[in-house]
Formats: sequence, structure tokens, C-alpha cells
Amino acid sequence: MKSSFQSRCTILCSILVIGLSVLSARLVKIQLVDRHRYAASSRKAFDRVEKLPATRGSIVDRREEILAKSIPVSSVFIDKNHLEDPKLASYGIAYQEASAEPGWNDLEPAEQRRKISGLRGEILANETTEAIVSKHLAYVIGVLARPLGMRREDLRAKIETSKGKWFPVAKDLPEDIAENLRETVEKHWLQGIEFQNSIKRWYTAPNLATHLIGFTGETEETDADGKTATRVVGRFGIESTMESYLAGRDGWREHRRDAHGLVVPGDSASLMPPRAGLNVQLTIDMGLQAIIEEEMEACLKEFKSIRGAVILMDPKTGEILAMASRPHFDLNRRDDVAENGFNFAIQAIYEPGSTFKVVATSGVLNEGLATPFTSVFCHNGNYSEGKIQVPDHHPYGNLTLEGVLIKSSNIGAYKFARQLGAKRFFDYAHRFGFGRKTGIQLSGESSGIAKNTGNAVDFSRASYGYALNVTPLQMACGYSAIAGDGKLLKPRIVKALVANDGTVVERFPAEVVSQVMKPETAKKMRAALEKVTEPGGTALLAAVPGYKVAGKTGTAKRHNPNGRGYLANSYTVSFAGMLPAQDPAFVCIVVIDDPRTDKVTRYGGTIAAPAFGRIAARAAAYMNLQPTEPIKASLAAATKP
Repeated sequence: MKSSFQSRCTILCSILVIGLSVLSARLVKIQLVDRHRYAASSRKAFDRVEKLPATRGSIVDRREEILAKSIPVSSVFIDKNHLEDPKLASYGIAYQEASAEPGWNDLEPAEQRRKISGLRGEILANETTEAIVSKHLAYVIGVLARPLGMRREDLRAKIETSKGKWFPVAKDLPEDIAENLRETVEKHWLQGIEFQNSIKRWYTAPNLATHLIGFTGETEETDADGKTATRVVGRFGIESTMESYLAGRDGWREHRRDAHGLVVPGDSASLMPPRAGLNVQLTIDMGLQAIIEEEMEACLKEFKSIRGAVILMDPKTGEILAMASRPHFDLNRRDDVAENGFNFAIQAIYEPGSTFKVVATSGVLNEGLATPFTSVFCHNGNYSEGKIQVPDHHPYGNLTLEGVLIKSSNIGAYKFARQLGAKRFFDYAHRFGFGRKTGIQLSGESSGIAKNTGNAVDFSRASYGYALNVTPLQMACGYSAIAGDGKLLKPRIVKALVANDGTVVERFPAEVVSQVMKPETAKKMRAALEKVTEPGGTALLAAVPGYKVAGKTGTAKRHNPNGRGYLANSYTVSFAGMLPAQDPAFVCIVVIDDPRTDKVTRYGGTIAAPAFGRIAARAAAYMNLQPTEPIKASLAAATKP
């Protein structure tokens, strides 16, 4: 009997010891091993981190005119975990009842809080959980529906039918409206209502330089609590390529709740201020941008085309002063960006035709193989040698090098290219920058094709602008080398990075890519191209009263994109020019793709050249360039409004 009792006591003590040991081990594990995990879990229940989005840097033109700016906005979210928590919801109901009592507004804030706490205790003691949550929901809807611009039944349906615990009920509210809503939520002790700050991008001139400036989009991020937030990121143009500078760094603010669920003031460690992004100053001038956009639009309409580009460039610095492509889109609406987002100025590749003849002619001048007055025989319009067939649009006999450019002779261009030889010819083409990307700070640039295939026929056709492809920007850079004393400069679209206080953080200086030709060769080429715009040349309509203009026309059949050969009766016409001719302030290229007009013969001289003339005249006046030539009475009368 005694032995049996002792056995039972031993077993009972063993169970107690084992149980207490397990409990002690569990306590040790919680206190020492897993304390960080449980502490984090505890903080998660009482803490909330609010993102403070960084203000995205602005985009401005060279005169500091704002092109893109950020507007602070807020979105209102429902957090059902708090909205349906009776311990929290009871505060809102308590305030609703207390504030309806006489003399409420005469009480001090501390007295009001005590009264709310007292009523809250009674509500929790006397009301069911379902009743508290239901009353609080009705209260929230009654207070917020009108400020949110919603009907009560719509707001209730949105809340009750949502499957998620965290979802928005209003997005992109202006900051003043959001601030009034915040005050309303705090004043009425509403629970489960949270605000998420964000930035909305706004473009001041949404139809100008659209492909160049680009636009932003939103990307969704999920935090540790499973809540989604949106971040504004660059998607296209400068907004995309300069994202790392424009974006800045987001900050945060931590809100902590006490044991009763009320927000308590934070300390200095609970706030990380955001850092604003840098402003990007572009090289473009919006005054010049407006000029080229207006004139290109008029040209496309007059000659029935929908595609083209105009580029205005400073040949001394490589700065892009204006750049426009068609078709385009509205930066703020972006309804047709998928169809019209193609940047013709840097992405379109086309056979340039006669504007490419400057490669062969400048090459022989630079190598000392010819002078501007060296003559070649042009075979009266039809050159034939084996498989090589070079046609001319007009039967010419002997033409000087200047005459080849003035009359735009294919045969003459080939004759000079042949003096160089294929290897040196393509070497000069590559010096001009053809066949490779220019390196402009825009994404999606095409490299074009300027390859020596070793085929004599390809070489003959390349001499007058076929059997190779260029972009409008490459052509603008190439002619800038002629205008800029033989130096090929990297095109620049970003002038500087500037902080909000006006401090220039970084400048982007001119960058020489190659020395295409000697300065004296470039001068001779400008003199020859000047005569192209004078009587007898193909670009008389590019002339600008009061100035000498140098340039070259281009007309090329359009290649069949669906097969071999060329499209019937379809052309790409262009003009590349500079003003004033001997000391150019700018280079301008106009490219019009597939004009369908029957008003004029579709040549570069009849369509692109007059567009250049109008642009150059307006640009010269805008830039306050002093006339270099007397204006003839007949021309002066013709230019009067």
C-alpha cells in the first residue's frame, strides 16, 4: 500500500517536473531565442509606417521654363482590420454620442478625451461586437461620403463587397482636399481610414516635344503587411533615361498606437524625411520647339503626310535646340501612345538620297583629290559599267564638284566616290557618324546601316544615298560637322542637373566624337552648299531673306517593307541646311515621309526645303540673329504679312 502510494507520488512529481521543464524551456525560447520575432510581431500590431514620397524632379528647358512637374496627391484606403475591430470602432461611436451632448464644444480637449473614454467603456460593456462594428461603419459612411464625392450607398457597397482587407476608395485627391479629409477623420475619431501619399506627373505643354520629354507610369509594390502602394517611375523619353536623377528617395513616418489602439506621438527616430529628386534642364528651347512643331504640322497637312521629323541643332556645342516627330500624342492623356509612340527623329531609318552626297564630295576635298572646281563628266544622265547602273534625273555633261551638289547629280557623286574608293568612302561615312548610334540620352535609338559589303553595285548606290540607312538625328549630326569646322559632336539633350535651391549639381559639356574633315574643307563645303539654295540650285525654296543659307535636298524612293524593291510612287523627301551659311548658328533637318500630294512634284526641294525656309526665318528672328545680306525689294514685299 505504502509502496503504491510512493509510486503514484513519484509519477505525479515526474509529470510536474517534466511539464514545468517544458514550460521553462518554452519561456527561455520566447525570451531569448525568439524575442526579436515576437517583438516585431508585437510592433506590427501597433505600428504603421506611412510612406512619404519624394518629390520627383522637374524637367525644364534651357530657359528654365517648366515642362514636367510633380503634384502631390493622396489616396484614401480602407483598412478592414481596424474598421471592424470593436475595440477601435468604439472610439468613433463614443465620439458620435459625446459630441451630440449639450456643452460639448465648451469642454477642454482633455475633458473631451476623458468623456469619450468613459462612454467607450459603457459601449464595450453594453453593446455586442456586431452592433459596434455596424454602427461605426454607418458613422464612417455618413461622415465621409460627401467629402469623397460619393453617394452613401455607393461607398457602403464598395466597402462591403470588397474581398480584400486593404483597398482604395478614392485615388489621386489634390493635397488640399486630402488634408481636409485627414482633419475630418481625426476630428471624428474614425477608425480604419488611412491615407497614402503619392506624386502625380503633370506636363505643362503636353503636345510639344512629346517623344523627347516622355512620360511616367505607376508600378505597384507590396509591403511586409501585404498592403499595395504605387510608385511613379519614368517609362519613356527623358523621364525614363534620367530616372535615377529625377526619382529622389522616399521617406517614411511611423505611427504607433498604445494598448488602447490610439495613435501616440512619435520620436525623432520615427521619421525619415524624403529627399527630392534633381531637376533636369534640357538643351531645348520651347520657343524654338513651338516653331518647328507648328511648321511641321502645316507641312504635313499641306502635302498629305502623317510621318516626319524636324531637328534643330547647335553645331558648335552639339545641343539639340528643338526636336519633333510625327505622329505624336498628348503627354497628359496618352490615349494613342501605343500607335504614335514611335520617335521618328531617332528611331526611323530611311535611305537619305542626295543629302548623303556630302560624304563623297567632302571626302575628295579633304583628301586633296579634288577642288570645288574640279570637273567630272556626267554622261548625259545615264552611266553604265557592267552591272553598275547610275541614273540621273536630268542629262548633265561636265559638272564641277560644286555643280554636282547644286544640280544633285547621282553620276557626279559616284565619280567622286570612286576617286576615294570604297574603303575610304565608308571610312568617311563612319566618321560622319553613320552606321552607329549617336549616343543621345534617349532610349530606343536606331544605329542605321552604312556597311561596306564589298559589292561594287552597293558602293555605287551608296554614293548617292541608297543601299544604306540613316536616322534624321544622324543626318543632323553629320551636317553639324560641316557647320562646325569638321568636328562631329555627340548630340546633347540634357544641359545640366539642378537641385531645388538652384545649385548646379552637374553640367554636360560638349563632346567631340571625331574629326570628320579639316576646318578648311568644311568651309569649302559650306560655300558649295550655299549655292544649292541660290538660283539654279535644287533648294531655291529654302532661301531666307537677309541670310545666306547652305544645305542639300534629298529625295529617295521608299523601300518596300514587305519584300524586295521599292514602293511605286512613294518617297521620303528631306532637306538638311544651316544658317547663316559661313558661321552657322543652327543646323536644321526636315524629313517628310511618304507625302501623297499632287500639288507639286514630290521632291526634297519642293516639300522639305520650303518648310526649312519658314522654320529658319522664324528661328533666326527668335534667336535675334542679325541679317548678313540685304533684303531685295521683291523679297521684302513678299515677306510682308
